[in-house]
Amino acid sequence: MPEKRMVLAHVAPVLREYGRQLREMDMPKILPHLSGPTDPPEGFATSYMLYDRTEMPVTALAADYSPHHETPRHDHPHIQLIHAVRGVMVVSTGIGQWIVPPSRGLWMPAGVEHSIRMVGNVEMRTAFIRPDAAPGLPVQCAVLGVSPLLRELILAAVEVPLPYAAESRHGRLMRLLLDEVQQMPTLPLSLPHPEDARLQKICATITQTPDDPSTAGDWARRLSVDPKTIHRLFLRETGMTFGQWRQQARLLAALEHLASGARVVDIALELGYNSPTAFATMFKRQFGVAPSSFFQ
Repeated sequence: MPEKRMVLAHVAPVLREYGRQLREMDMPKILPHLSGPTDPPEGFATSYMLYDRTEMPVTALAADYSPHHETPRHDHPHIQLIHAVRGVMVVSTGIGQWIVPPSRGLWMPAGVEHSIRMVGNVEMRTAFIRPDAAPGLPVQCAVLGVSPLLRELILAAVEVPLPYAAESRHGRLMRLLLDEVQQMPTLPLSLPHPEDARLQKICATITQTPDDPSTAGDWARRLSVDPKTIHRLFLRETGMTFGQWRQQARLLAALEHLASGARVVDIALELGYNSPTAFATMFKRQFGVAPSSFFQ
């Protein structure tokens, strides 16, 4: 049995690539089903159009990336559920940043420009959903939990040939995927970006040097403003206090370090915590599990 699993592990990527090539050869057959622009996002292959702008309510795509790869800034005519079965992704838009580990997915609304940076080797399995595929679909970016059922539905959807008939087995599978994703809870894995230039300076410093101990009062003196102004601006532009934003920035940085294999003690010191225990307590309070268990 182990030998069979090893063979399947080597054959599966070959089959996926073969299926992709077949779909590209079927472009004349697929083109009439496209519902959006017929030019792919800059830096992406023409085959992307088979997935992110078709008349079909749901499609899914497999794409593997090497460490540190970053996609060009782009958007899609359809909603994208960004998910990976392996590796961590950092997704950035004009209003915020999100960390997407394998147990999560990012709901990216149609038309929102974004880029994706890979932390480690990433095996992305992403679904595209027509904005009118169901009533009341979210219009804001959000990190969603990915249940075992949803994960398997995404993996099965990747193998569905396009186009498919709505009342076929493939059509029913896609409808079930859509039903399941609407049941998933949202999770606190985002870091909103402020528009105020003064806050941008503060946030850039915290992001680049998360162990910086500067308080809101310290920043107020540097920027020649009242500390109350700093707190008021953070609440208005990010929905968080200064302390909450800094804590969230540190925790999201911690996820990147954990995904890269760093030790908890090293992460705690690099992020400015007094001890690994203090860091682990804060991490568990936010995510519900210890740092060492997050990716298990």
